[in-house]
Amino acid sequence: MAMELAINTDRTQKFIDDLEAQRTILSSCTQLFTALTNNFTSLQNSLSEKSQFLDSKFQSLESNSQQNLESLSQRETSIPERESAAAAKVEEQKGNALAEFENPKKFDKLSDWLKSICRKMDSSGLLKFIISKRKESVSLRAEISPAIMEAVDPARLVLDAVDEFVSNKIEKVGVTDKRWACGMLLQALFPESSYFGGKHKGPEFAGTVVERAGKILERWKEEQVDGKEGGGSGSGGGGVVGPAEAVMFLQMVLGFGLKSRFDEEFLRKLVMENAARRDMAKLAVAIGFGEKMEEMIDELVKNGKEIEAAYFASESGLTEKFPPVSLLKSHIKNSKKNTANILKNGNFSPAAMEESNAAELNSIKAVIKCVEDHKLELDFPLDSLRKRATRLEKTKAERKKSSAAAAAKSQSKRGHGAISGPSGRGNRPPAFHPSKAPKFSNAYSPFGRRNPAPLSQHSPVARYSGPYDYSSQGGYESHSGAGAPYAATYGGSHSQSPAAIPQQHYPLPVENAGGAAFRASGSYGGQANYGSYDYGTAAPPPTYQTSSYTQ
Repeated sequence: MAMELAINTDRTQKFIDDLEAQRTILSSCTQLFTALTNNFTSLQNSLSEKSQFLDSKFQSLESNSQQNLESLSQRETSIPERESAAAAKVEEQKGNALAEFENPKKFDKLSDWLKSICRKMDSSGLLKFIISKRKESVSLRAEISPAIMEAVDPARLVLDAVDEFVSNKIEKVGVTDKRWACGMLLQALFPESSYFGGKHKGPEFAGTVVERAGKILERWKEEQVDGKEGGGSGSGGGGVVGPAEAVMFLQMVLGFGLKSRFDEEFLRKLVMENAARRDMAKLAVAIGFGEKMEEMIDELVKNGKEIEAAYFASESGLTEKFPPVSLLKSHIKNSKKNTANILKNGNFSPAAMEESNAAELNSIKAVIKCVEDHKLELDFPLDSLRKRATRLEKTKAERKKSSAAAAAKSQSKRGHGAISGPSGRGNRPPAFHPSKAPKFSNAYSPFGRRNPAPLSQHSPVARYSGPYDYSSQGGYESHSGAGAPYAATYGGSHSQSPAAIPQQHYPLPVENAGGAAFRASGSYGGQANYGSYDYGTAAPPPTYQTSSYTQ
């Protein structure tokens, strides 16, 4: 009886186990069915959304197509009227040009002279006239844009001028002045708004004009590869040399729609090598480098060009990734190291002190200008920077004044000594003739040996040579810590002024002078206003240039 009961228990347990297995299978099937149902529902919703999106796209396409067809129809119906208007304008301009040739007149106004030359389509005469009126650059820039519109073919007139400039670059003749004049013409032909997203979209050109512009740019670019040894701003020898020419080149690329004809890497390199130009950031955005813009800004930061990076980030809308305030603080930190290295490498000499102060002043001006352009005064106070800039300017002015006074005093002493004493010949002091310098030797000893500076007098500039703390900019201070030795060395009176000592001068070549002038007038720290480049404000070459953003 016990054996039969045990057998029945095993069968029951087996039955229960089978039920548990079946329940597990049912549960798994239920979960799988639920997952499949959810998946199908999600797919159905996704397909429904895509279908609706496509329907809206089709409706938008139909609407745009209808608008385009209507626009084309209106343009087609207006063709005869536009043709007659264009023909009338050409005839009028042709008549005006013939009248200029038949009855040449003399004009009193600058605008009348410009219009007369443009009507004649005389590109060479236009370049010469613009160059001759360089001192009137402000008025010239205002009048040149309406003047070239008086020409029968403004684009051809400007291209003739640029072609002449490129040819002169190859021949290394008359490059500097014509570069400046061509820059004025290109800026007049292509207003800033025509490729910087403004309402004015710029003129449209015939295919032959665009093709000629492309050939001129290709020749300009090829000369850069073949004539690299002629590099240096304004040195001639062909090629896109210097910031001013880079801007002109890119203006033509954008204005004539020739971006597809040039390698993007070439254009990127052209922008990066001349990033210190105030308008280069806008040109870079107009060209459209896309995702490479972040890499370009990062490269500027790594190369110590934080000011340029701030402008590029602002123009391209990448200020969140590259905050201008952080970039400016980094620039101040690097500028602090730079001025310290100048003093150290110059053994804290007066010349090193002057160079250090100049570098610091240029750096401060560039930071102030950048903050004002981007309206960052609340996040980056400028009071301490402005005070420091004022002190450096005052120091510079006093140093020049004291140097001029010392030179005048030295000349006065020599003049007085020449006429003093009795007039008789026998009472005159014996004439002093310096011994002839030996061959292959230096006839002049250093300033320090000929004119030892006594330590009893001090220059007023010593008051400003001590440390200066920019508390609001995280401890940015002056590196003219060697105030005492500087005052003792520089401020002492001399028996003979260095300004009165004959020195050998090495004038810059004309080509180099022009390039330097463009660098000085077109950099972030060179002028007070940041905006479109003024080709009419080029100045003579500075005798001193400092950090990268002033080059």
